[in-house]
Amino acid sequence: MSTFYYVNESTGVDSADVAGTEQAPFKTTAFAYFTKEVSTLKVYKEEGEEKGYFEISGAGLKKAKKGAESLKKKAEKLAKAKESTPVEKTVESLDFSKLKIDDSLAAPTRAKIIKSYDLKNQRVKIAGWVHRLRISKKLAFLVLRDGTGYLQAVLTGDCALAAVNLTLESSVYLYGTVKPLPEGKSAPGNVELSVDYFEVVGLAPSGADAFTNKIQENADPSLLLDQRHLALRGETLSAVMKVRACFLKNIRRFYEEESLTEITPPNMVQTQVEGGSTLFKLDYYGQEAYLTQSSQLYLETFNAALGDVFCIAESFRAEKSHTRRHLSEYTHVEAELAFIEFKDLLDHIEKLLINVVKYVLEDPIAGPLVEQLNPGFKAPEGPFIRMEYKDAITWLQEHGIKNEEDKEFVFGDDIAEAAERKMVDTIGKPILLIRFPVAIKSFYMKKCADDPRVTESVDVLMPTVGEITGGSMRIDETEELIAGFKRENIDPSSYYWFIDQRKYGTCPHGGYGLGTERILAWLCNRFTVRECVPYPRFTGRATP
Repeated sequence: MSTFYYVNESTGVDSADVAGTEQAPFKTTAFAYFTKEVSTLKVYKEEGEEKGYFEISGAGLKKAKKGAESLKKKAEKLAKAKESTPVEKTVESLDFSKLKIDDSLAAPTRAKIIKSYDLKNQRVKIAGWVHRLRISKKLAFLVLRDGTGYLQAVLTGDCALAAVNLTLESSVYLYGTVKPLPEGKSAPGNVELSVDYFEVVGLAPSGADAFTNKIQENADPSLLLDQRHLALRGETLSAVMKVRACFLKNIRRFYEEESLTEITPPNMVQTQVEGGSTLFKLDYYGQEAYLTQSSQLYLETFNAALGDVFCIAESFRAEKSHTRRHLSEYTHVEAELAFIEFKDLLDHIEKLLINVVKYVLEDPIAGPLVEQLNPGFKAPEGPFIRMEYKDAITWLQEHGIKNEEDKEFVFGDDIAEAAERKMVDTIGKPILLIRFPVAIKSFYMKKCADDPRVTESVDVLMPTVGEITGGSMRIDETEELIAGFKRENIDPSSYYWFIDQRKYGTCPHGGYGLGTERILAWLCNRFTVRECVPYPRFTGRATP
């Protein structure tokens, strides 16, 4: 009879001292396989009504073996490093005495790397981190990183000799002359720094604790997430973060052009927006409160005060979902517009996506990074396809695509991610999917005047990523809103302030929410939204 070893991403610990039992499980399948060298693994899952330990799947075992191989190589590398470098280097223990600054040279200009590209034939002083390092007999080649860009540097003479003691990720000051590259050569900014002096600010460890032993290509994803603070220094992840910053900057630019005012709503609330099953509860001075699922309700209260408004804030969803497009905490871009009709809302959302993506691609830093991350990316062009929910159901039926119960789709079914993705990828163009049934949408969504079975609602679907935006017209009549509360078994007493918006000068209004990470996954061609947020939070992950 086989002995099973247990893995629980939420409660487990990856340590040689852990037994791997159901009471003391491992954290990752890679570590369990690496430690025990067996395939008899059981993994804890919570999916729908299923909850408990299940024998590892074939795909899961393949992934575990790959991760274990990476751990084995790392262990061998660490052992070898310990043998070859028994004494750790420190700045104090190294002899940089041969390095002398030449006072006869022109005083250096302090510059960021991105600015240094325009300082050709000038002497500069640049601070940064050693991103790459290659030592030859009489030369040292170094790539410096400071967050604004990368700078290729060449060290000769005493500088090259001293560079032998440098390590990756050490922080340094480089002094030297910025020189244009010879024709036929390439480097960031088309320049190269001829270094005449350098200072070590913080020497990174070598040997067992070297940066390359902490961050390895093809390592198990959970191990890389444990080292996220270091992984962020990598070229791909830092590029995504730069595109993220540019996207958020240009979202604000668009809203300024459209005369929307930014609001900073609370994150601690006592009301729900998207259903009680996904609320994170907390004790708020003895009262029950929650982390907000959406800032929509608070934004609506500002329409009468400030007109059209928006916010960029964190939202929290307690969904025990491990899909590639779900996070427990994400950056939510939300807007609420007053005195509009449904068509106005659709036109606004379409314009936002077209313009903001255009601005990002035109940005001198983010534009080339999008091309690097997602070669051949094409900006969306209007008009987007506007498809009604009922027509999507017909399309799915005609193309033989089944629902999650492996049955033919019928009106009223929620179109899950896989079917939604299949449809938009097949059509190959952005879709504004509209007029969803009342029963599968939130209590605050306005019913269509010509068909009370459906709502004035919209999901924006993009090829390769699926849904990135959802919105609707909001109920503007008190009685209809109270009926929505009743339908969802929500006590309206806590929502008195929200109901008052219909009492004191109601108006037709609507809004939407954008998932920043989903849009970035589409823009930057990332497999999962976890690659599009600095520190991803999902089931079992709240560190570092």
